[in-house]
Amino acid sequence: MSTIQLKIRLNLFTVILTAGMWILHAVAPVSAATITPVNAVIDAGKTYAPINPNIYGMFIEHAGGLVYNGMWAEMIGDRKFYNPITTQNSAPAGRSSRGRFSGAPRRWIPVGPAESITMNTRHIYVGDHSPAIALNSNEPRGIRQTGLTLMRNKSYTGRIVLASDPAAKVSVSLVWGTGTTDRHTLTIDKLTRAYARFPLTFRCPVDYPDGQIEITSTGSGTLYIGAVSLMPSDNIQGWRPEVIAVLKSLRSGVYRWPGGNFVSAHDWRDAIGDPDQRPPTWDPVWNTLQSNDVGTDEFMALCRLVNVEPYITVNSGFGEARSAAEYLEYTNGLATTRMGAMRAANGHPEPYRVRFWNIGNEMWGDWQYGYMPLAQYQVKHNLFAKAMRKVDPNIILIASGAMPDTMTGSKMSLKLGDKLIPDYLGPADWTGALFLNCLDNMDMISEHYYNYNSHFDLAQAKQVPNDPNEPLVDWMRRPANHIRIKYEAYQEYLKRIPALKNKPVPIALDEYAYAGGGRGGGNYKVVPAYAWNFHEMFRHSDLFQLGALTFITGTYSTADGRAVLNPVGMLFKFYRDYYGTIPVDVSGNCPQPKPTEPPGGEQPVVHAGSDTFPLDVAAAWTADRKTLTIAVINPTESPQTLSLQIRGVELSDKGTLRRMAPQSLTATVVAGQEPGVKIEEQSLDAIPANPTFAPFSVNIYEFPVKL
Repeated sequence: MSTIQLKIRLNLFTVILTAGMWILHAVAPVSAATITPVNAVIDAGKTYAPINPNIYGMFIEHAGGLVYNGMWAEMIGDRKFYNPITTQNSAPAGRSSRGRFSGAPRRWIPVGPAESITMNTRHIYVGDHSPAIALNSNEPRGIRQTGLTLMRNKSYTGRIVLASDPAAKVSVSLVWGTGTTDRHTLTIDKLTRAYARFPLTFRCPVDYPDGQIEITSTGSGTLYIGAVSLMPSDNIQGWRPEVIAVLKSLRSGVYRWPGGNFVSAHDWRDAIGDPDQRPPTWDPVWNTLQSNDVGTDEFMALCRLVNVEPYITVNSGFGEARSAAEYLEYTNGLATTRMGAMRAANGHPEPYRVRFWNIGNEMWGDWQYGYMPLAQYQVKHNLFAKAMRKVDPNIILIASGAMPDTMTGSKMSLKLGDKLIPDYLGPADWTGALFLNCLDNMDMISEHYYNYNSHFDLAQAKQVPNDPNEPLVDWMRRPANHIRIKYEAYQEYLKRIPALKNKPVPIALDEYAYAGGGRGGGNYKVVPAYAWNFHEMFRHSDLFQLGALTFITGTYSTADGRAVLNPVGMLFKFYRDYYGTIPVDVSGNCPQPKPTEPPGGEQPVVHAGSDTFPLDVAAAWTADRKTLTIAVINPTESPQTLSLQIRGVELSDKGTLRRMAPQSLTATVVAGQEPGVKIEEQSLDAIPANPTFAPFSVNIYEFPVKL
């Protein structure tokens, strides 16, 4: 017996044993001799709708400091002085930020007597007040901010807006120690009572984790400080260059912005124009300060830099249709239109030509600012759509939907009706009502799901923790089951709404996240689960046309000016780079197990997955149909073997296998450290007949057509 034959027999024994143990556990005692190997048949001649590249999209919102701390290059907190300046470096009582999205900025503290600083409400530069410092010729007085991370031989550039009596002399210092020489100081004089902007340029010779910026003055009269900004000089239009580099490598297709819950209490006008004169505002949704430095024009710059399409959500919470139409005109109108002229005056004469527009975010949830009953919201959606299409009839309008699974999981079904699992087209079927009453005013339907190491239990009518002894394959399947649920619901709508057959409305899964093995992609455990999520969308590529992972910032790790894709980011790049775009048929002889729970909530009628249990298999041609790709997920903790057959095409014997197969589910990738997860690549001399897949691995084969 050859080594290869021995290996194949051992692998077959492994899969027989694994499959046998599952059947013994799930059904009834069965002799292992009756178990047959798992077969997968790839029919390359049977194809489906192309995979839209926007499936690989991302979502970002101003959730606390998510954008400013994770992507934006600004180093100064509260740079336009929303908060009073006191000796306490903390947020005002009752105004702390929420949870992991904490965005409470660093505070300014006085230099010199605290009583010399007042918040002046008469000579204001921006917002409600500006700090006024009563000067003294004998001592420096001013303000200081700590907590700046400084890097060796890095230059920093910025600006400061000042006004004062002419006798004042101002010093602005970047400080990296306690010695008298541990600073770089710039001197500014010849000030007037009118606010003026002055450039700042510093260089730091050392790495220092707790740097300071200090603004002091001597002289007579009063010094007014309007705004301060400081960024590393290598920023790219305000964005961190290391973040731009990793995001560009993802080729995400589309970015959804600015919310999310944030958008329902946000006025887009607050975040355009001169950044220094955009008023800082308190965000009541995430309970934190927003500087409004990152607005529409900055978002459009980000999309250009990473080569993705922008997807904008308008405020249908506190907002109204006219405001949404004006926002659309600001982005897409010619410079001769009223709002287009405003955009041109802000330095952007050419229209942005944004195609994707979402009317509202989760308007079905009573936590949403501006929530209203379904019967009223249908009218509001139509008002928005008609007003926006008058401005630009070519946009793609995406309605804010919630199928019965979402209405059950949120328990909003009980607010609108009397059933936890709402009837299709009943009083609590939000998406169904939009399909019935707003179909002419939408092109796609927005759907969301979140799963954080718990699930909705129908019997208890609440979220309950997952069983810690749950089989790994069941844990891995949960995201794909969410996709399957929405596919099943859509088939029910097609039966009940004839007009939907004549005008298909694809799904935009424009918010979703799975956690429990490492929130935000911190470790590898969620990677096979997200891959399975992809596979289920690929199986219904005509229906799922857009995806947006929550959040962009969950795809990379940063440290000391470096950024690397974390395991989740690596997975998105893996499929985007190496998986095909034209799905082909996959069949098998081992269906996924039947659900043990009744359908409803987070449980579909039929489990997600290919008929290759316990593996999941998907395949697709590249766009030119010159290469066939086959993706195999092993969502178990044991090696699994597959009998692989390919029909309908003659392929070259030469191919490539790429895989993500770390030694541990908790493997991570952290900037500045040896990666615990890698994409391994292996050249193949033949199409494998009985390949074996490592535990919890994600594998993609690539075979060109034989010439």
